[in-house]
Amino acid sequence: MVSGSYPDHLREQVDAYLQTISFSEDADLAGLEEAMRYSLLAPGKRIRPVLCLASAAALGKSPASVLPVAAALELIHTYSLIHDDLPAMDDDELRRGLPTCHVAFGEHVAILAGDALYAEAFRHVVEHQQAEAANVVAVIGCLAAATGVDGMVGGQYLDVATAAPTGPNGLRHLHELKTGRLIAAAVECPLLLSAPSEGETMLVYRRFAAELGVLFQIVDDILDVTGTDVALGKPSGSDERHGKRTYVSEHGLEHARELAARSHQAARDALALAAPVGANELEQITDFIYTRSS
Repeated sequence: MVSGSYPDHLREQVDAYLQTISFSEDADLAGLEEAMRYSLLAPGKRIRPVLCLASAAALGKSPASVLPVAAALELIHTYSLIHDDLPAMDDDELRRGLPTCHVAFGEHVAILAGDALYAEAFRHVVEHQQAEAANVVAVIGCLAAATGVDGMVGGQYLDVATAAPTGPNGLRHLHELKTGRLIAAAVECPLLLSAPSEGETMLVYRRFAAELGVLFQIVDDILDVTGTDVALGKPSGSDERHGKRTYVSEHGLEHARELAARSHQAARDALALAAPVGANELEQITDFIYTRSS
């Protein structure tokens, strides 16, 4: 069954927490903080931090207990959006229904705002996440790996440099790094806060998270073709204009939809193994990603 609903109570927790974050008391840096908060607090579904809270709930932990890590995920994601939108990258002027950071504040400030958000994400985890020191270190390592050369940045390189191997496996690898690794980290971090290990529980949750990241990207590629600027909160057709490899460009729209259906089922199957007694919020997020229209 596909519900298409969304755990808005978790999103509201994330939004309220993000509002409390400040980055500096130095009045001379107020302009930089304004640019950071402008992009960070722009309206959105907060899929990555909500996944983090939902994963904690599935493990029997309080979602509020992982809010610092969840916030760090959103800081990192926002940094990536600011840099993706820059003229040297996708050169987009609209994001989350608002002018992009470089349009609103200038390219130089936008670059620094992205840099600062990335750094502040790690500082926030170190200063605010309650857990055993070794577990916090494991989370920091997970976030760094998910966003570095073997993660989000490496995937972005494969994309902009057209360096990924041809064929479906090359496309999947590109997006596993560019999109999937940070989504996977959102699921993995709550497990690491409990007990950093390579146990069976971690493996099955990783399988679920990896498939969820692929599903997110397939649907994102479909929406880039079928969605509107208003619904998406950003320019539609951007991938085609930039000649990017997508599931639609390589497989066609109808086959991409078939791949999304298969990926959704695979994610659901993996989740059933990871949480055999049920994980309501994770099920909701999985179905929402599959059925979303923006």
